[in-house]
Amino acid sequence: MFLFAFSTVLDAQQKTTLTKVWTPDNGNGTFTNPIMWGDWPDPDIIRVGDDFYFISTSMHYVPGCPIAKSKDLINWEMAGYAVSRYDEDPRYDMKGGEMYLNGSWASTIRYHNGLFYAGFCTPYGIGRDKGQFSICTAKDVKGPWTRTIFPEYLYDPGLLFDDDGRVYVAHGQTTLYVTELNADALSVKVPQKKIYSNRDYPYLEGSHFYKINGKYYILGSTGGTTGRQVCLRSDSIYGPYESKVIINDDSTYPGNGLHQGGMLQLKDGSWWFMIMQDRGPIGRTSNLEPVTWVDGWPMLGVNGKGVITYKKPNIGVTHSIKVPATTDEFNSPELGLQWQWNHNPDPEKWTLVERRGYMRLKANKATDLIKARNTLTQRVQGPTSSGTIEMSVRGMKNGNIAGFGVFQSPYAFVAIKQENKSRSIIMVNNGKTIATINNFTGNTIWFKATVTHIGFTASFFYSTDGKNFKKMGDELKMGLGFDWTANRFALFNYSTTDEGIGGFVDYNWFRYNAN
Repeated sequence: MFLFAFSTVLDAQQKTTLTKVWTPDNGNGTFTNPIMWGDWPDPDIIRVGDDFYFISTSMHYVPGCPIAKSKDLINWEMAGYAVSRYDEDPRYDMKGGEMYLNGSWASTIRYHNGLFYAGFCTPYGIGRDKGQFSICTAKDVKGPWTRTIFPEYLYDPGLLFDDDGRVYVAHGQTTLYVTELNADALSVKVPQKKIYSNRDYPYLEGSHFYKINGKYYILGSTGGTTGRQVCLRSDSIYGPYESKVIINDDSTYPGNGLHQGGMLQLKDGSWWFMIMQDRGPIGRTSNLEPVTWVDGWPMLGVNGKGVITYKKPNIGVTHSIKVPATTDEFNSPELGLQWQWNHNPDPEKWTLVERRGYMRLKANKATDLIKARNTLTQRVQGPTSSGTIEMSVRGMKNGNIAGFGVFQSPYAFVAIKQENKSRSIIMVNNGKTIATINNFTGNTIWFKATVTHIGFTASFFYSTDGKNFKKMGDELKMGLGFDWTANRFALFNYSTTDEGIGGFVDYNWFRYNAN
């Protein structure tokens, strides 16, 4: 059984737009996993008073390190991002190359003495010769955030503020280390010390660090997509650590084990764990699991199995159903928090104010969609979902290709292409033009894309009146050529010629629906 909620958005004429979205809240005191049926990988969670915060990996997408907020661990809304852009390499601006798969990995979030701390690593070997570690701080989770880049590389970091005022990061892969930071958590005090290495846990990573009842716990993942969750435990920060597998189960989505995440304690004393599960090209979703302490070990799920439908955490009050934003009527002078760019955006080539109620994209030069800057994206979602856009093409120039699609590697889209002052409707699948309809003379076009977790396919449609949609081209077999990042709905406009630079299209709205 799939569960849906409706959210409302007012368009420019103050008409209500209904958006059907997956929700885990059954409305009867229970929830059904996943908590968010989309790409919210490598979760970490904290509680600050009556509020819960969730941080996720976002790789190359900008802004980075998305943070969501909840009152009950079930109903989440976007709160902000810890990283507004990446300034350390011109390739993040698509100058001299691209930085796909780089950016922010395996984020950790903590709250200490009135400050939020968000940490993440940036890997080496994927466009960079040297990895690095960053800590971002803010008084308000909505920002502004200040980022500090460390010269040290701390892979898959887990931040811990100890009760004696000292600060540590657990990090590493297979071999784990602990690095002590200075009291402000913005520089290294004591270089890394090796604390654990066990070949029984290949690729042990994704460390999350806790001190509970005087003992140190490191929660990590082993085995990747088909993996399991491991707990390390010690009386001393530097070990020795003993270990235990605390869940090894794929029953909630066969073939994909629950692995990697963070845990917290509620005011009623109960413990809960937000854990990741790969669901193919739609994304690495997050499941909420109850924690039962057995002989000092935090065991996840019920009888070793991840829960599908289960009673909601006891918060003491009932909160309304909420979901992260999707549909956008582009009526605000600022982008909604659901949107991320494929790299740092070019601020001269997009605007929400030049034409009120529209998002205008101006073309930069690019040979194809992968190399196009200012591609605006948001998550596709499962189990099935669709996105639809209305686009005005009056401002297009020769060489422009603008439209709507599903972005990854491979990608596919439907678009308007202008050549020699003539416009055509095209469907492109991974760089190959599959179908063309010549001599489009209208000023407005509607495009739609649908995705499903059954076979992980996407289909594409066009309409010339906004009512009757016709399927175009073939299906995209969604893949993960950009490893560990899910497929996304994408709005774009690029030019294959110098003549077309600055040509523009206006998006009136993007509307999402769970099919």
